[in-house]
Amino acid sequence: MTSAKKFELFQKVLVPVVAGFPAEISLAAARMIAGAERLLLFGLVPVAENQSLSTGATRAQQLRRFLRTIPEVTLARTRVSYNPWHEVVNLIEEEQPDLLVLEWPSATHALGVNLEEILSHPPCDLCLVRAPLGRLKRILVPLRGGPYAELALRLALNSAHNVDAKLSSLHIRTPQVTSTTRQRKLALNQDAAFEGLSRVLDQLPEVNQRNVQTRDAAKTIIQASKKFDLVVMGASAQVRKTQDSFGQTAERVLHESKSGVIVVRTKRSMPARAITQSVGQKAISVLVDKWFAENTYHSDEFVDLKRLRRLKEAQGISISLAMPALNEEATVGKVIRTIKTALMDKAKIIDEIVLVDSGSTDKTMQIAADCGVPVYAQKDILPKHGVHKGKGEVLWKSLFVTRGDLVFWIDTDIVNINPGFVYGLIGPLLANPSLQFVKGFYRRPLRVGKKLQAGGGGRVTELTARPLLNLFYPELSGVVQPLSGEYGGRRSVLEKLSFFSGYGVETGLLIDIFEEYGLSAMGQVDLQQRIHHNQPLEALSMMSFAIIQVVIRKLEKRYGREILEDVNKSMKLIRFEDERFFLDVEEISELERPPMVSLPEYGKRRFRNLKGDRQV
Repeated sequence: MTSAKKFELFQKVLVPVVAGFPAEISLAAARMIAGAERLLLFGLVPVAENQSLSTGATRAQQLRRFLRTIPEVTLARTRVSYNPWHEVVNLIEEEQPDLLVLEWPSATHALGVNLEEILSHPPCDLCLVRAPLGRLKRILVPLRGGPYAELALRLALNSAHNVDAKLSSLHIRTPQVTSTTRQRKLALNQDAAFEGLSRVLDQLPEVNQRNVQTRDAAKTIIQASKKFDLVVMGASAQVRKTQDSFGQTAERVLHESKSGVIVVRTKRSMPARAITQSVGQKAISVLVDKWFAENTYHSDEFVDLKRLRRLKEAQGISISLAMPALNEEATVGKVIRTIKTALMDKAKIIDEIVLVDSGSTDKTMQIAADCGVPVYAQKDILPKHGVHKGKGEVLWKSLFVTRGDLVFWIDTDIVNINPGFVYGLIGPLLANPSLQFVKGFYRRPLRVGKKLQAGGGGRVTELTARPLLNLFYPELSGVVQPLSGEYGGRRSVLEKLSFFSGYGVETGLLIDIFEEYGLSAMGQVDLQQRIHHNQPLEALSMMSFAIIQVVIRKLEKRYGREILEDVNKSMKLIRFEDERFFLDVEEISELERPPMVSLPEYGKRRFRNLKGDRQV
């Protein structure tokens, strides 16, 4: 249905091509890292200082002809210079590439600069490549928690993806009994830093993890490299008085390994005391970037409804759509008719549409019934388990009254409703069996009077939800709109999750799915633009209060400590009437409903539904 998802962790890679020096190795490495269309080539013709620059004209012409033979490459200017390295530095300042690729050891000689000068003031992130680079089937990335581990992992992931190679990590631990106090401190720093890397690796099933403890890291890597075609590693994280070397470990691997070797170093060096704080964070950035590129879809990818139906039938699954509602008489009819006509009556993708009302006092329920869909009052569903206010309560109870293998929810206040709001959510779960849950996102213009202000919506998202997730669950920082009301997943997953009863339901589900199933089980879809009725600031304040409660509850479970037990769960709202300010108290307590699968009534109902499906 869709082309394979690509992730590009490098947007622009610079390869200097010096006249008279073969560039096959550096070009091959750059293509492997970023793909040909992202390469920036810089032709350089060095001229001795005792000669006129005009003597380089013929070689410049030959070099330009060579560069033109390389397809799908963004060509930079060709320069004739007494100081080629100076030209490279100037171009880097102008073009701001993500990575500089140099062949080792010939590049430094070709550019008229020694390695120490490059490494003492690297103009951007760089990698040194040593042949051979042939057919790559297995790539090894040694990791010790050093300051350049994040860049090494990023490069190895991109390379393995682009050449379809298997990737293995090698966690190298230094025994705690070391010869010097400095070495002991470094080993402890690296072990602590690797905890962050470990969190990332655990979310990357395509990486085969290996662990080893050794006092001779270089020898261990060289020995392990015999079973691999390429080693990608960061510069050694040794504390040195000068930062003019890749370090003894990397230098030995460059000299002695029989495999291809790439050694990376970031633009800025990092003191050992900062390793613990930042390496894991940077590695999480790799994980999030990769997830965002691979698991972010667009509703237009699934516009072919006939293909969606074929996928659904081939997998033998049923699909339910539940619509929560509260006083939405102005929009609910159009929402139901639009989706029902396109996706249920005509395309036959959706098997069931239900509306669950949480206490409307207008004509919402009657309008929905007139549209020909089952309508439920949430107070009448599972009454023995109590009745509570809140959107999360409606979503939880909708699992009880629906029967599809895939369950989706959309809000009923969407003004600009179109079928893409639903088939955009369905598509990823049908196209990718490994996905368990999908969230929608969109641009949310804010209506002010008769005008729409682009991007003015999503205030609670940007001011509360995303900052909290970035702070406590950084792996979820790539979720564009964690609070969107358009999402869904596989019943086999949703029925095992607890649901918060109020505004915190989306945040709770997001965190639970991540912690139980991992980031790779989640997807998100661009549903383009959503116009709806925006809530007043006071309502948004209460929503934020509920979301904060949910995040704290999840943190309590993670760390086994109660934080909210003695905290006032009522919110004091500041009001202004009759020319005076006063306080009003609103009870906002997020009740956590148990997993639906734990209810005996649900088990009996599911058995009847499955039995009925078999009879049909």
